Order: sequence, then C-alpha cells, then structure tokens
Amino acid sequence: MKGILGRKVGMTQIYSETGARIPVTVIEVQPNVVSKVLTNDKNGYTATQLASFDKKENRSNNPEKGHFKKANTTPKRYVKEVRDMSGFELGQIIKADIFSAGELVDVTGVSKGKGFAGTIKRYNQHIGPKSHGGGGGSQPVRQTGSLGDISGNRVFKGMTMPGHLGNVKTTVQNLEIVKVDVENNLVLIKGSIPGPKKSFVMVKQAVKGLPNREQIKLVDIAEVLKMNELVEHAKKYGIEVKVGMHSSELEALIKEAEAKAEGDK
Repeated sequence: MKGILGRKVGMTQIYSETGARIPVTVIEVQPNVVSKVLTNDKNGYTATQLASFDKKENRSNNPEKGHFKKANTTPKRYVKEVRDMSGFELGQIIKADIFSAGELVDVTGVSKGKGFAGTIKRYNQHIGPKSHGGGGGSQPVRQTGSLGDISGNRVFKGMTMPGHLGNVKTTVQNLEIVKVDVENNLVLIKGSIPGPKKSFVMVKQAVKGLPNREQIKLVDIAEVLKMNELVEHAKKYGIEVKVGMHSSELEALIKEAEAKAEGDK
C-alpha cells in the first residue's frame, strides 16, 4: 500500500494524441514528510503518518512542535495515517513520483456540504403529482412520501427524511492517474473527486487491486504549435504535409526546399 496527501485545485480538460477530450481533476501534491512510523510490535498495526502543507508557527502548540521536531520538519496543516504503508523512514520526503500515469487510485476527501435538504435532493425521491390539487397548500409536490404502514403505529428507524446533506468523509475508488508532474507538484486524475476546491484529499493505491491501465498518450502542445508554424511555411513551397508527420521531418523538407530555391536564383 502507498499513498500521498494533496489539495484539490479544480477540474479541467486535456486532450489525447487521438483528439479525445479527457476530464481531469488537478491535485496539488506538495512534498509529504513522514512524521511518524507505526509498527505492529509497538502500535498494534502498521501505518505511515504523512504530513503536508506548512502551518504558521503561531498556530501550533508545543506538543505539535515537539512531534514534528522528531521528523526534523516544521508543523503541518494536513496530517493523516496511511494503513499498511511501510518501508519509509521518519523524516523521509515523499513526492508525486510515488505514483505513475495509468495507475488506479482511491481518493478520499470530505464532500461538499449542501446544508439542510429535502428528500427529493437527498434521497432522489419522486416529485408528487402536479395536478388534482397538488403543487401547493396541503399537497406540496416536494413533500416526503410514505413513512411506513399504519400497523406499526410508529416511524421505524432509517426512514428517508429531510436532513443535513454532504460534508461527510467520502471515497471514490478506481480512478485513473492521467499525468504526474513532479516539477510542478501536480497529479492529474481522470474524473471528479470529493470535496470543494482547496480541500485536502488523500490519494491511495486502489484497494480492489484491479490491473493498471495503459498510459494515455497526451497531445504535445509544443509540437502542435511548432507544426502549425511549419505548415504555413510548407504551403509557400508546395510541400505535401502527411498525417502523422513529425515537426523534425517537415522542418528538414522546408530547409531542403529553401536551399533549392536559393540555388535556382
């Protein structure tokens, strides 16, 4: 098992070489510090405590400062244990390259809080009839449906009723990593993850153990921009541009055509 802590930046879309649009969530993964190593002999279970995102000195109490001093680091805002993660030493730095493109991961975060919600939004119940008196007064279309039969003479526990929606710990499983940018401390994951922007999340190796996917080949933007420029030059000399041609090939043809044009002069 392996994992890392990060912060949700937001969602965007990128494109593959074939032009397929891929919706991705961008996660900022600053270098994580191993703040504690838990072993089965000492703690009764195996885990690695990770910490990330610096915390202001004046917001940390002395026990926190002492705890992080053992790992030779400063107090952190987000601290979590990853169960069954072993093989790391106290104070070790873990970066985004612990994962690679194509791997499947589980992402855990706190879902968006939506306040007090009715049963239609909270449990996807059906809206009532909008005719024959429905839609107002004693028969509102969004009222709660049946809460049980009359023989029980009470409302049983677990019935679907209005109440607080969201703001709970949520895990989305088997999400695919599309790209890992170690230089900018970013991980791009296909699809959506729990929580609002700037919320902290934990990215862990997928617990179900499904086989990893083949890495998606993303479009090279620098190559596309260069090809666009070269195509314009190629038109002047009547050079045929073929599908799948690389910029280096087209550049060589343009240079050859330019040299030939100068020789003719």
